Amino acid sequence: MSKRTGTDGSLLASLPWTLGALGFAILPHVQFLPIWATAAFVVCAGWRWQVERQRWRLPPAWIRILLALTCFVGVVLSYESVSGVGPGSALLAVMAALKLLETKQRRDQFVLLFISIFLIMSSLLREQYMWSLPFLIAGVLFTMTAWMHMSVSRQATIGGSLASATRLVAYAAPLMIAMWVFFPRIATPFWAVPIDTSSATSGLSDQMSPGDISSLSLSNAVAFRVRFDGTPPPPHQRYWRGLVLYNYNGRTWTGGGPSIDPLARSEVEYEGDPVSYQVTMEPTRQHWVFALDIPSEWDLGRTFMASQQQLARMQPLDQRTTYSAISYTGFRLGRQLSSFRRTSYTHLPEAGNERSTALAREMRASAGSDEVFINEVLQKFNREEFYYTLEPPALGESPVDGFLFETKRGFCEHYASAFAVLMRAAGIPSRVVLGYQGGEINPLGQYMIVRQADAHAWNEVWLPGRGWYRVDPTAAVAPERIDAGRSGAMFDGIGADWGLSAPSEFLYQLTLTWDALNAKWNEWILAYGPDNQSRFMEWLGMDDPGWRKMMLTLVAIMIILIGTISILLTLRYRPPPKDHAAMLYKKFTSATGVDPILGETPLTYSRRLARERSAMREAAEEITDLYLQVRYGPPGLVHTPALQAAINDFSRNG
Repeated sequence: MSKRTGTDGSLLASLPWTLGALGFAILPHVQFLPIWATAAFVVCAGWRWQVERQRWRLPPAWIRILLALTCFVGVVLSYESVSGVGPGSALLAVMAALKLLETKQRRDQFVLLFISIFLIMSSLLREQYMWSLPFLIAGVLFTMTAWMHMSVSRQATIGGSLASATRLVAYAAPLMIAMWVFFPRIATPFWAVPIDTSSATSGLSDQMSPGDISSLSLSNAVAFRVRFDGTPPPPHQRYWRGLVLYNYNGRTWTGGGPSIDPLARSEVEYEGDPVSYQVTMEPTRQHWVFALDIPSEWDLGRTFMASQQQLARMQPLDQRTTYSAISYTGFRLGRQLSSFRRTSYTHLPEAGNERSTALAREMRASAGSDEVFINEVLQKFNREEFYYTLEPPALGESPVDGFLFETKRGFCEHYASAFAVLMRAAGIPSRVVLGYQGGEINPLGQYMIVRQADAHAWNEVWLPGRGWYRVDPTAAVAPERIDAGRSGAMFDGIGADWGLSAPSEFLYQLTLTWDALNAKWNEWILAYGPDNQSRFMEWLGMDDPGWRKMMLTLVAIMIILIGTISILLTLRYRPPPKDHAAMLYKKFTSATGVDPILGETPLTYSRRLARERSAMREAAEEITDLYLQVRYGPPGLVHTPALQAAINDFSRNG
């Protein structure tokens, strides 16, 4: 008889649970994984299922090693790295797939369930949307149900396994919440995992090169949300200051890094009424902090005002951050300008954009004053055939010349760059400000949404006696961009892609509703960083919530919770109370001096007792009959007192 070399089919019943748990865990990663990685998992899962069904042999070690090396090389070639969210997710997925090909015993399946938990949790490194919570709960419950079902006898039902898994998750939930609330938060995460994308979006960069990007895709992603204490300012005053660019090499505008300037606030003269608001800002991995132009107060720690009156933070914003600020939309800025700064803000490279330089000097000479010249440049943009478009043609070696005299098409960066060059060519100090303009009020949550599509560039020029003041050349070409905002236009034709017109308002309201829910999720959950934690601890009455005090509080709460859960488990699984009839019968067998045999029934014991101790026959039959009536007789008949009396009489006379 030949020896079997294939599997024995013992995992046929439990293998679908393992494959289902792994498939559920990989699901959120599929859209980010290379196609070959997803295909590798599907092929390995199908292969392992057929191996168990057909009783085939598992692939030998040399094939598994070859597949592992091939997949590793595939990850390196796909990502050009083995570190980061993308490569890490791909390696974890292919590792789970290849682990299936060496799964021989039930314990190997438990290892795969561990891997599925890691895959579920690793999805949080990429995104932490509101739907992530139900997915995590469902994924953990699915995996725990598979674990419980594979650990118990074959007679166990799926409902029983799910109930056990739900109880375990419910017992762990209070401990999880306590640790989330009280565990000291740090200012920066333990690791930063940047996720690069290959498509350009309308966000902000620390430099600006009009003409390098021939098309700009709108991004509906939220940059930040704002909740005003009073009435929001009108659209034309919603300029959210970011970074300031003042160095120009003929093509690219750049600015200095964030540095503290103790004189920056003293250069601002605030006018009018203050605007108080709270910002919830998405992570940018940059130092710049956006505020309504121009801020006077803010409560975000380690944040300062740089030399061009923009807010910056010492550490990059690697996580969602909430802060409050007060700004004045009316102000006078930098009435005094040193000769050094004046030279810096009027500098132009000697070569390049010669036609623009000549035009500016000619217009300035005929204008007679700086104010008239500035207005004539804006009127030029307004009267001539200049167009605002997000798909401008590419520009050549002299981008400003190409824009002003040839293409005349561009978005805010083109107009801001051309305007600044014209001002500098005429000897007027100028700079480019990058930030956001506009914002859309969500009436459901009474807050403003500022999207990446609202990213904007405008100018500041300096005039004697007036100082720096804002000039937005885009408003001269496309005033609707300033009045309505860029992101607001994104919903004008919502539903058109579906061939619908009437439901567009419904879809728009649905979008706002979803954003309002996400705003609450961000405010209560994702924005719970060190600053919010400190405020929450103070609200709970904890003065000076340092990390030692919070750790001691956490330890005390954990002890209380673990003790409470232990008591509940003890009460749930406590042994049943001892049966009174069984205790009486035990007293009878002890009085006879003859020990029952394991598995021996009361009737069999009574017959054996009659043979071995004939004098006890009558009493044994009576007691046995009463005991059986107490244990198995109809309910309602009370024989326990008679049984107890017979046993007591037997014990006295025995």
